[in-house]
Amino acid sequence: MGWKIQPIFIPYILVTNLLSDLLFFFERLDWLSLLDIFLVTFIFFVLLYLIRDTQAMALLRGVLFLVVFILFLTSLVNLPAFSWLINTTLPALLFAIPVLFAPEIRRALERIGRAGLIISTNNQNAEDQIEKTVSSLISATARLSARQHGALIILQRFDNLEAFIETGVRMNTIITPEILLQIFYPNTPLHDGAVIVADFRIASASAIMPLSSSGILANSPEREMGLRHRAALGISEESDALALVISEENGDISVAQSGRIIRQLSIGRLENILLTFYRPAGLTRSIGIFERYLPFLFRGKKE
Repeated sequence: MGWKIQPIFIPYILVTNLLSDLLFFFERLDWLSLLDIFLVTFIFFVLLYLIRDTQAMALLRGVLFLVVFILFLTSLVNLPAFSWLINTTLPALLFAIPVLFAPEIRRALERIGRAGLIISTNNQNAEDQIEKTVSSLISATARLSARQHGALIILQRFDNLEAFIETGVRMNTIITPEILLQIFYPNTPLHDGAVIVADFRIASASAIMPLSSSGILANSPEREMGLRHRAALGISEESDALALVISEENGDISVAQSGRIIRQLSIGRLENILLTFYRPAGLTRSIGIFERYLPFLFRGKKE
């Protein structure tokens, strides 16, 4: 007469085996293993952070679902022909990953390449230029917002925007509120497009910006964000520039940087962002500082 294991004892056996496996794992855990786990976790965190709110996230979910489904199916049922097909085509699919995620990989490498470069602007002349530029931008933004005149102003940082400057009308003039108000006055020749500010001067007006392909605006419940906001996000994804947007629907002020957007800014908060953009860490402009601190502001949602 054989012994039968009662069903009530099965959970106890499973818990005991799980605790035994965990104890076996922790007994062999040392600081090198912790470092190894931390590095792998950090890499996955950075990758997921870079592709969030993009079309690549949906693609990644589809790939993970397909992989989990295939592993689950092959582990339950013996399918020699199907297993052979998967083992044959999987290496080819790995080579397709750089093609599928090319924009995200390029953007990540650009951010890594910017890290560590430091350009010092710690002099009185630069301080005066920053104050005049920020003052003119704040004055023009407040008046454009009050009049509900749509505007898109791109502030160049370190990445060269010459390719986009060429698409507009070159101006190379000083920044004043009056000039910006005249450019973005409705139905004037230069109001449709972006103003690009480079080296504290208006380099170009009516410039054409790339449109964003991310899902931030598509998932937003607000419908007043149109082409200007998509263009602002697009140039922030292509470069380290900051894009300032004034909505012609309601006069809302928005800022986009590093593929993120924050809306309904007050004039005071906008001034703080512009000063942080032009002179982080006391006039020592280090590439990567803006991306390090302002992503906490640019979450793609209203605060």
